[in-house]
Amino acid sequence: MADTSTQTPNPPKQKKAKKPLKIKARAPRGFVDKTAPTVRAEQGLIQAVTAIYGQHGFEPLETSAFEYADALGKFLPDDDRPNAGVFALQDDDEQWMALRYDHTAPLARYAAENWQHLAKPYRRYAAGPVWRNEKPGPGRFREFWQCDADIVGSDNPAADAEICLIARKGLTAAGLSDEQVSIKINNRKLLNATLDMAEVSDPTQKLIVLRALDKLDRLGLEGVTALLGDGRKDESGDFTTGAKLTPKQIETVLAFSTAGRETRADTLTALEGVVGGHAEGAAGLAELRAMDALFTALGHPPGAFVFDPGIVRGLEYYTGVVFEAELNIQVQDEKGRPVQFGAVGGGGRYDDLMTRFTGQPVPATGFSFGVSRLVSALQAAGQTIEAPAPLVMVLVLDAEHTDHSFLLAERVRQAGISTEVYVGTSGMKAQMKHADRRNAFAAVIVGEDERQDSTVTIKNLELGRQLAQRIDSREKWAEERPGQVTVPADDMVKTLQEMWDGNQA
Repeated sequence: MADTSTQTPNPPKQKKAKKPLKIKARAPRGFVDKTAPTVRAEQGLIQAVTAIYGQHGFEPLETSAFEYADALGKFLPDDDRPNAGVFALQDDDEQWMALRYDHTAPLARYAAENWQHLAKPYRRYAAGPVWRNEKPGPGRFREFWQCDADIVGSDNPAADAEICLIARKGLTAAGLSDEQVSIKINNRKLLNATLDMAEVSDPTQKLIVLRALDKLDRLGLEGVTALLGDGRKDESGDFTTGAKLTPKQIETVLAFSTAGRETRADTLTALEGVVGGHAEGAAGLAELRAMDALFTALGHPPGAFVFDPGIVRGLEYYTGVVFEAELNIQVQDEKGRPVQFGAVGGGGRYDDLMTRFTGQPVPATGFSFGVSRLVSALQAAGQTIEAPAPLVMVLVLDAEHTDHSFLLAERVRQAGISTEVYVGTSGMKAQMKHADRRNAFAAVIVGEDERQDSTVTIKNLELGRQLAQRIDSREKWAEERPGQVTVPADDMVKTLQEMWDGNQA
């Protein structure tokens, strides 16, 4: 028998190390990342609009991103579905919290909580993100910014008129012309009177009528008539059930919604003929007349503020005046057909929104617009909201003298010019490429010769970009050395300022 005592067993096979799992980089559906141009545009827009709000005595208010779910009121369908329409979570005390759906519900909660300490009427504006747990789609996001202005504690039609005034002034301050902005105004009391006269009392029917009339500008009279009746099939073949009104009821509703005329005075006369004999209708007409008198006294042209019975607003909580900011800007749809840009914001009176906190109505009125949508409108109109801030790039050619580059950068920053010091480890060529990718208008270059002579070399990158389109040979480019100067270090800031001004001329 063979001696196997000196034999060693086969060593175990080594398992191959598993590669680390790579997670796919992706943003959640309905959420977007905003790059510097978009952020600057939105910030510039908000600053322009809120400056107008401030001029009218409105003060800023920031509420938390989360509210208790029951404070969101009509946006939460039932207690058993806390995530329907909103993003909600249950706190450790078992209360449901939800990300705010808009800025109005948090305002109602804040005003009710602090009512005894507020100067009334309370005027506030707010700008910030809101979240909606809805199906995302083209142009429809789950997170977006809104900007609001509201007056709480006044039932005076002058408050509604002022909200309309600052809505229009804010849009023109953002860069739109007077001719491009029109505020279209209606009153829910007129619609309530119309439905009462038409004997439409079923809550479901009323809601369908409301939503149908809100589509008048998009579907036209024929489409809305179908929705007031049995229903309508759209281009995709989907069928929307209608309000199932009788022909006479439809006639009464349409007589109201089509009562708009060329002037506010003529529209009021036409509406008088439709709802003037109804108590609630008469009250709504009186409110519109008071607003008309204020607009006229301030000298605004007829097209600035238009009484339009077709404006109803989709939300149920409006109780009186409703309005939309409409842009008279023509753009092209995906098929190249001309279409009007339409509404970028709206609002109205919501006297019942605080009732769930106070137990009684508190008068309130306000306006809100979507920041991203308004930025898109301005871009469609060819308007620049805010130009990129000028940027200077200071190169570091010798790591031992990095401090010198930082000292130079501080001198430029003190003059109000944004300045970046290159903190990578690459050479001059890569640094110049980086400056170009950062869209810097100038690069400050300091080598050994410049340090010894107390000078700096400044390269006008923006001028170089412009000349690059006209100089057709590398030799000519090197010969002309466009926009490059060497100046005393004490003249660096002055030279950069003159260079920036010259580029903008």
